[in-house]
Amino acid sequence: MSKASDIYTQVLDLPEDQRAALACDILDTLPASLSEEDEGLAEAQRRSKELGENPEIAVSWQDIKTSLGR
Repeated sequence: MSKASDIYTQVLDLPEDQRAALACDILDTLPASLSEEDEGLAEAQRRSKELGENPEIAVSWQDIKTSLGR
C-alpha cells in the first residue's frame, strides 16, 4: 500500500468535521486552477469571509442533512 493510501485510510477514520477541515487546509495549499465562468469561486470566498467574521452563523452538516430530510 502506498503512503497516500495509508494516509487516506487514516483520514477516513476522523470525524466528519475534522475531515472537512483537513480537506480545506489541503486545498488551500494548491494553486488556483479553476475558471470562474459563473462567479462561483467569488461567492464561495465571500461566504468564507462572512463565516470567518461571524462564526455564529455557521450551520452544521448534520443540521443541513436534517433540514433536507436525510
